[in-house]
Amino acid sequence: MKAYIRKTFILLFAATLTAPCLYGQVDRTKAPEPGPAREIEIGEYQTFTLKNGLQVFVVENHKLPRVQFSLQLRHDPVYEGEKAGYVSMAGDLIGTGTTNRSKAQLDEEIDFIGASLNTSANGIYASSLTKHMPKLLELFTDVLYNPSFNPEELEKIRTQTRSAIVANKEDPEVIASNVRSALLYGKDHPYGDLVTEETIDAITLEDCKAYYQTYFKPNNAYLAIVGDIDLKTAKKLVKKHFGKWESGTVPAPVYPTPQLPEKTFVAMVDRSSAVQSVITVAHPVELKPGSPDAIKAGVMNNILGGGGLSSRLNQNLREHKGFTYGAYSSLSSDKLIGSFDAEVSVRNEVTDSAVVELLRELRRIREEPVDEAELKAAKAYISGSFGRSLENPATIANFAINIAKYNLPEDYYDNYVKNVAAVTPEDVQTVAKKLIHPDRAYIILVGKASDVAPGLKRFGELKYFDIYGNPYTPSEKAEIPPGLTAEKVIENYIQAVGGEANIDAIKSFVNHSEASVQGTPIQIVTFFSAPNKTSMEISAGGQLIQKVTCDGKDVSISYMGNTVPLDDASKERVLFDSYLVGERRLKEAGVSVALTGVEQIDGRNAYVVEYTFPLGSKSTVYFDTETGLKVRMVVANNTPMGEVTQTTTYSDYVEKAGVKFPLTVVQNAGPQTLTVKSTSVELNAPVPEEKFVIK
Repeated sequence: MKAYIRKTFILLFAATLTAPCLYGQVDRTKAPEPGPAREIEIGEYQTFTLKNGLQVFVVENHKLPRVQFSLQLRHDPVYEGEKAGYVSMAGDLIGTGTTNRSKAQLDEEIDFIGASLNTSANGIYASSLTKHMPKLLELFTDVLYNPSFNPEELEKIRTQTRSAIVANKEDPEVIASNVRSALLYGKDHPYGDLVTEETIDAITLEDCKAYYQTYFKPNNAYLAIVGDIDLKTAKKLVKKHFGKWESGTVPAPVYPTPQLPEKTFVAMVDRSSAVQSVITVAHPVELKPGSPDAIKAGVMNNILGGGGLSSRLNQNLREHKGFTYGAYSSLSSDKLIGSFDAEVSVRNEVTDSAVVELLRELRRIREEPVDEAELKAAKAYISGSFGRSLENPATIANFAINIAKYNLPEDYYDNYVKNVAAVTPEDVQTVAKKLIHPDRAYIILVGKASDVAPGLKRFGELKYFDIYGNPYTPSEKAEIPPGLTAEKVIENYIQAVGGEANIDAIKSFVNHSEASVQGTPIQIVTFFSAPNKTSMEISAGGQLIQKVTCDGKDVSISYMGNTVPLDDASKERVLFDSYLVGERRLKEAGVSVALTGVEQIDGRNAYVVEYTFPLGSKSTVYFDTETGLKVRMVVANNTPMGEVTQTTTYSDYVEKAGVKFPLTVVQNAGPQTLTVKSTSVELNAPVPEEKFVIK
């Protein structure tokens, strides 16, 4: 079935993509001058430990009559392997009801006292007004001690997780992150675990129970209490509610330490429809929290790419070269293994040039001392951020936990700003040489290989990986069978959908669908009348938000009652898509097609066909090599934020009256994802003609 559904979400995505334009304009080419350093005063905390090993930290703050409890587990990450995702799912499942309260009852009691309570694989967090503290702790400990592990709730979480995985398959930044994890840490390390549909489907209720039973132990936890409470009250409540919690042995596995690659190479993830390249230069780093190099490394990274617009990467690639909206770096410390990353997204034409500049800046910070102005600005930025963080009393509790967890000196945070101020240009260069390795890094690139690969070979060996970091050689990819043409692929698609006779027999339909935008449910009703009249109404909470109308000759889009301009190229595509199967009229519409290759979509081979419309716009369409059905379409749209690739994926085809319809449509545009599920399709139902009138 033709993907005319695509046109209906243009405005939904445009609304979010253009939001930044609503804010006042500032001169982003110049960083604000750093202000004078201010005196930093760190609040106090008190601590005690129960006999069962639970270590408690109390931070008093009586400005507001509120209190929060944060239980944090302290074990090292768990390797999940073929069941990657079960740890996170277990954490979510713990909060979906207890043996005493259903999820609905639990939610109702939390709402009744105006509290919040959230669970994760790392612990439990809850907060409320001080006067509701007894009730809050009753609910908190019921969740902690008596999770019901309802199998129905597990399936809900599984479904939500699978939907997120499907939605992220075309997100180049998610793909880059997947490949980065696989390369930096290896798939035998917990940081190299990748959650896929297969691993999610392998998870059982027993896996989730086992995680809870193994790791939710008092001797494996810290409890932070922050707010309107004193130490005496805290001790009394903690002993009452947590004193009988039984301790136990917690596994302490040893993992292999990831190593730097012997030499830099390029990890290419080929996305044939990409108009931009997502570039990441990354490698593992031996940097422990609180180590002598940690503060110096933070200052160095701030200068390099972690300090916003004034950083070297931004000044070079954004301000001087005009390659990108932003280039950044991060340097993370970790008990097991840290990491360094430099990231940028650029258009295809400047991909190799962007890599040159990234590597140039990495070498420069190693080889040249930073100047005093840069160093002063970085110190002011870091000290200011540190000072602002102290406005939240929970920060003090986190500091206390870090001191205990990483065995830091008691005065580590008291001396933090002083130690930042003591960093010298020599310190920055020394730590850069120790931690930044441009000649032993992974250059991970997600983009169109046919456009960018030739220019990347100068940076090292070019290796190919799929979206989950599995290597392959391009010769292993399926080839186009001899004699196969784009026209034949499309002819097979028309037959796979149902054939011309069955398509012609459908004179009209009404399709009801559901989706969610930022947590808000939306309803979509699509009306069709042959040959090419369509109307789609998108509503939320009973209010019409958007309407797209095609009367067969013209197109109109309204958003919140206001007509939205549509350029001629977009209108041309919408008119083509308004037919039930637009591919039947390619010649009539003046659309040329070319078969460009074979790619894998969700583990299955698909023929790649490029459509070129008379006004110059292009669409890349993917057809399953076995079923012949359309599985994906990619269109590049121009927006106020630049060119944004919009990807529409079709699945769950069902046959009605001899014609196959996709019941699930997932659309990605920029950072936005929309999953639309059809709930009912009425064929040859009467449709009022006024539905197609353009006003």
